[in-house]
Amino acid sequence: MLDYVWLIPIFPAASALICGVWGKRLKTGTGWIAIASMLVTLVLTAGAAIPFLTDPERPPYRQTLLEWIHVGSFEVGYSILVDPLTIVMLVVVSVVGTLVFIYSTGYMKGDGGYARFFSFMSLFAAAMYLLVMADNFLLLFIGWEGVGLCSYLLIGYYMEQEWCAAAGKKAFIVNRIGDLGFALGMAMIFACCGSLHFEDVFREAPKILPYSGGAVTAITLLLFIGAVGKSAQIPLFVWLPDAMAGPTPVSALIHAATMVTAGVYMVARCNILYALAPVSMAVVAVIGTATAFVAASIGLTQRDIKKVLAYSTISQLGYMFMALGLGAFTAGVFHLYTHAFFKGALFLCAGSVIHALSREQDMLKMGGLRKAMPVTWATYLVATLAIAGCPLTAGFFSKDEILWRAISSESLLGQVLWVVGILTALMTAVYMFRSLFLTFHGQSRVSSDAAHHLHESPPNMTIPLILLAVGSVAAGWIGLPQWAGGSRFEHFLEPVVAQGSELIAEHARAAVEHSAAFELGITGISVVAFLVGVFVSGYYFLTPFPERAERAARRLGLLYQVSLYRWWWDDFYNTAIVGGFSALTRLIGWFDLHIVDGIINGTGRATVAFGEELRKHQNGRLQHYGLWMLVGINIIFLALFCSDMGQLLKRVLSEISNVTHIFP
Repeated sequence: MLDYVWLIPIFPAASALICGVWGKRLKTGTGWIAIASMLVTLVLTAGAAIPFLTDPERPPYRQTLLEWIHVGSFEVGYSILVDPLTIVMLVVVSVVGTLVFIYSTGYMKGDGGYARFFSFMSLFAAAMYLLVMADNFLLLFIGWEGVGLCSYLLIGYYMEQEWCAAAGKKAFIVNRIGDLGFALGMAMIFACCGSLHFEDVFREAPKILPYSGGAVTAITLLLFIGAVGKSAQIPLFVWLPDAMAGPTPVSALIHAATMVTAGVYMVARCNILYALAPVSMAVVAVIGTATAFVAASIGLTQRDIKKVLAYSTISQLGYMFMALGLGAFTAGVFHLYTHAFFKGALFLCAGSVIHALSREQDMLKMGGLRKAMPVTWATYLVATLAIAGCPLTAGFFSKDEILWRAISSESLLGQVLWVVGILTALMTAVYMFRSLFLTFHGQSRVSSDAAHHLHESPPNMTIPLILLAVGSVAAGWIGLPQWAGGSRFEHFLEPVVAQGSELIAEHARAAVEHSAAFELGITGISVVAFLVGVFVSGYYFLTPFPERAERAARRLGLLYQVSLYRWWWDDFYNTAIVGGFSALTRLIGWFDLHIVDGIINGTGRATVAFGEELRKHQNGRLQHYGLWMLVGINIIFLALFCSDMGQLLKRVLSEISNVTHIFP
C-alpha cells in the first residue's frame, strides 16, 4: 500500500474540484463525494500504517513523484515521506476529518453554499495531507500556505456578514506574519545546509551547525515564529478566537485535525535542529507554558461556548509546545493525537447545541439541555472529562506525561513550568465543567422561540459524536506511563526523535532517577487538581446560579476584569499595532499626496506655464522672429568670443608662469 500513499492528497483535491465546479448540479451529492474521498484516504492511511506497526524498525518510505525546481545547486521535487510521525498525523487528519465531514452533511443541510462549503473543506484536507507528507521544507510550506488560504475561505464563509469576513482577514493577515518567519528560516537552512530536503538537512546539520551556535538558534527561532502564527501562541494567538465566525464543523476541523496542529508537527519534525539550539528550546517551552496559562485564564469568563473551546485549544497547544521545548517530543505529539479526539467531540457537540438552538452560542441563554439532548450531553461530558484530565481518559495520560517530563527534568525551568502547568490544569477543569454545567444543567434559560424547536441532532451528527467520545477515552491507552507498563506510542515514534533525543542527552546534566512512588505522587497531584477544578466549577455554576458566580466576580475585582477582557490583548493590538499602522499609512498618504504628487504636478504646471509664456511669442510677425534670431546669433557670437578670450587668457597665464619659472 505504500506505493499508493501518494494518492492520499489527490482524492480530497479532486473532491474540491468536483464540488467547486459541478456542485450546483450535484446539490447534496457533493457532501457524499467529499465523504467518499475522505474514506478512501482513511483506507490508504490504514494501508500505510500497517507496515510500520508490524515492523517498528522499518526505515522511512520516500518517493519522488517528479522534479519541481532544479536551478544550480537548488533542487526540490514533489517528494513524499512516510514514517511513524507521518502515520500519526495521517491518522488524526483522516479519522477526525472523515467524522467531521459526515457530521457536516447534517449541520449544513439547507445552507445556500453547501457545495462551496464541501469544496473548501476538501481543499483544506488536501493541503493538510500535503503538509504532513512532504519530504522537504518547500513542499511543506506549500501545504502550510494551503491550509492558511482555506482557513481564510472557511472562517469568512458567511461573507455577507461583515464581522465574519473581517475574522477571515484577521486570521489570514496574522498568519502571514508567522509565515514570513518560516520563509526566512527556510532561506537560512538552504544557505547553511545547501538543501531543503529533510534527509539532507537533518544529516548535515549536526556536522555543519555547532551546538548552541548563532545560525541554528536563528533558524529554529524563525521556524518557531511560523509555528507561533499557525498554532496560535503568544503573541499571535488573537486570530483563533475570532475564527469561530465560520461554521462549527470548520472550527472542529481547524482545531482538532488541521492547521493549528501544523506548528506542533513542524517543530517535532525538526527535533534535530531544535536539539542543537537550547536557547530556542527554552523559548518554545516558556512561550508554550505562558500561552497555556493565559488562554486558560481567559476561558474562565467567556460566555460564547465556541470561544471557550477556542481558548481551550490555544491552552492545549501551549501544553504541546511546553513538551517540545523540554525535549519531550513524543509527549507533545501524543497530546496532539489525543487532543484531536476530545476537541473534535467538544466542537461538534457545541455545534449540535447551536444547531438545536437556532444558532445561539451564549451559554447564559442555554441551561437544562441534558434531557432534550441526551446523546450530545453524554458525549460532551466524556470529552470534558478527557480535556480536564480525568483519570483513565485520553487527556489524562497525555497531559500527565507532559507534566511528568517537566517535574522530572533536572532544570529549575522545568520545575517552574510544572507548577504553571498544574495551575493551568486546574483552570482547565474549572472552565470546561463551567461550560458543561451552564449548557446542560441547572434551570433552562433558553428563549421561548428556541425551546419550541429544541431536539436532539439527527444520526449523521450524533454518530460522529459517539465515535469521537470513544476515542476521547481509548486513544490514551497506547501511551501508558512507565509505572503502568510503558508507552507503546513513545516506542512507535522513537525512530523519528531518536537522534534529537540523543543530542539533548549528550549536553544535559546527569538525569535524576525517580522512583515509581514519586511518579505516582505527581500523578496524584494532577488528579487532585482535576477534582478541585470540578468542585469549584460545580460550587459556582450549578444551583444557585448566578448569585455565587456574581459575588465571586465582584470579590476578584481586577483579576476578573483581566480574564473577562482577555488580558486586553485585542485592545493592545487595535491601539498599538492597527492604530500605529493606520497612523503610518496616513502619514505616507500625506507625503505621497503633497510631496511626491506635489513635485510631479509642480513640474507639469511649470512646464505648462513656460509653454503658455512661450506661446505668446509665436504671434506670426516676421520682424519679431527676425529680432529673436538676431538676439540668438549675438548670444552665440558672445559665447564664442568669451570662449576665445578664455583660451587667450589661459595662454597668457601659461607664458607668465614659464617666465617666472626661468627667472625666479
